[in-house]
Amino acid sequence: MDLLTIIGMLITIYFLIYIILPWFLDCDFCLAFYEKFGKPINSLEGKVVWITGASSGIGENLAYVLAKAGCKLILSSRTETKLEKVKTNCLQKNKNLKSSDIEVLVLDILDINKHELVFNSIIAKFGKLDILVNNAGRSQRAKWENIELSVDKELFDLNVFSTIALSRLVAKYFFQMNEGHFVINSSIAGVTAVPFSATYCASKSSLHAYFESLSIEKINKNISITIVCPGPVETNFLAESFTEKSGEKYIVNQEEKPTHRMTAERCATLIGIAIANKLSVVWICKSIILQMVYLRIYYPNVGTWIIKQLGKNFLHYLRDNKSNIENKK
Repeated sequence: MDLLTIIGMLITIYFLIYIILPWFLDCDFCLAFYEKFGKPINSLEGKVVWITGASSGIGENLAYVLAKAGCKLILSSRTETKLEKVKTNCLQKNKNLKSSDIEVLVLDILDINKHELVFNSIIAKFGKLDILVNNAGRSQRAKWENIELSVDKELFDLNVFSTIALSRLVAKYFFQMNEGHFVINSSIAGVTAVPFSATYCASKSSLHAYFESLSIEKINKNISITIVCPGPVETNFLAESFTEKSGEKYIVNQEEKPTHRMTAERCATLIGIAIANKLSVVWICKSIILQMVYLRIYYPNVGTWIIKQLGKNFLHYLRDNKSNIENKK
């Protein structure tokens, strides 16, 4: 057997692995490997972690995962009562944590003028910051042609510009300390676009570009960047989504539980593993969606053909258990 034959077989096996394995996984192959053989989440014990958007959903559940691991936490969002409840739950998850190990800091991420004040209070209390988790944001459901430009601007202000402003502030501190870790909660929709969420997809793609550029600039520095790309997750994220009109929220039946959504607990656990192992980009979603992403990214011609055959309504069904954006009530 000559060398070219061996190389051809190895390449074939490699591609077969990436066709077959996603059917049995709920995350990309790299993350699945590190879940089995990498550093455990409790290797983060003692780290000071700031989570934005920590009052519900993925941010809330990530707080619980990191609390169990023994991290010191700063919890931020706009609602103090919700944050206090999350703090109480965190302390119940780990009896070794003291109340002073978890700080509730109310912050509207859009209020950029307050970023520095809040950040300085963190350093004053904990003496350091090891990890910033940029989790605050909202999704969108709307038809492309009907989206008001004001919605594009509002969504980018929240999902992109406020995150970048806070990260640039923290980056200066990380560079001074010569270490630090950015965690960005993006979306599978930032990897490959989905229907009825044009502005949201664009905002998440922008985050990839911003932070991938940073990772290249600081490639030889001790600065880690983890971009997390969840698919559909069981949270209240959909109900809070932007629509096509400014000031409007998406109407959704909260009793509906879409089949292809991952639990927030499982998603947060996988994010914890990604953080502990300082992985660069991770995909987290149910197997059928994961397979679609692999096809779209690694076999673009085949993936595009399959998507055309399935149609936009099928993709929307995978996300929301609805075949059409108009069937939202």
